[in-house]
Amino acid sequence: MHASALLGLALASVTATARNCARAPSVGTGVVKCPIVFDGRVAAAAAATDFDSYGTSKFNAEYVKGKELKWSDIIKFPADAGSARFDTEAHKAFEVTISDKSIFQTQNGFRRAGLQFQGDTNTASPASSGVKTLHFSLKWDAQRALNLSHEYLNVWHEAADYSSNQFNFQAGQIIGQSGQADTWKLLDRRNKLLWSTPIDKKAWQNFAITLDYSKNTLQVYYSINDEPLKSAASAFANDNSGNGQFQIGILKKPTGTSDVVNSGFQSKNLNEGLIYGSLFVEDSAGGCVSL
Repeated sequence: MHASALLGLALASVTATARNCARAPSVGTGVVKCPIVFDGRVAAAAAATDFDSYGTSKFNAEYVKGKELKWSDIIKFPADAGSARFDTEAHKAFEVTISDKSIFQTQNGFRRAGLQFQGDTNTASPASSGVKTLHFSLKWDAQRALNLSHEYLNVWHEAADYSSNQFNFQAGQIIGQSGQADTWKLLDRRNKLLWSTPIDKKAWQNFAITLDYSKNTLQVYYSINDEPLKSAASAFANDNSGNGQFQIGILKKPTGTSDVVNSGFQSKNLNEGLIYGSLFVEDSAGGCVSL
């Protein structure tokens, strides 16, 4: 074989290797240093059908989703998402999606798919007392992009009587409020904006929300990709009473109505999703927060 041909083969091999390395998922270097209350990180070997059964899922197998859907119809595993900060080689990212069938009970205005941790009971959850920190990382999916002209709830803690949420982590255009649609927003129980950051459509964005149920405060931490979390603001006063449950996923509100639960405009042939990683709740007694 001529030297030029050998050189060509060598260059092709180097190029292929570089391409494969670029595609290889990274592994987060974050270390969980506090006791885990609920671990929602998904095993690397998990299948979507594992979400359908209480015996194999870390989440509620029945709620909160469209009645015609199984979780295996909703959950995807994007191959090129990489790993979020607290995901090791034992974990992989997962995606929550919504479609035209994502109608929970009779809530025809919403399109909704929300994961609940198994054991996060409505009135006596270990995550609704003391000091607890919810960790989650988000990544944008350009193939299933959210329509930011709508209001989205992505992570929230709903009180046991379903009358309110202790906090709302949201995206899009908040109904009745001005402000940037293309930001992640943290709102308090009265839907007052506490903090926001631009949506990065390329990188992992990592968040932690500490709820002190005794002091009635809420604090948010933030970082990008594999950088350590940092406090994004001082602790906010907040009404954390009422027990309840965490929900993680997508609740898309309609437009063009004052009755968002039951009516309003939603696009047809809906195919939207949001990628999650590093999902867990830890006990932050004594000020412990994994960064």
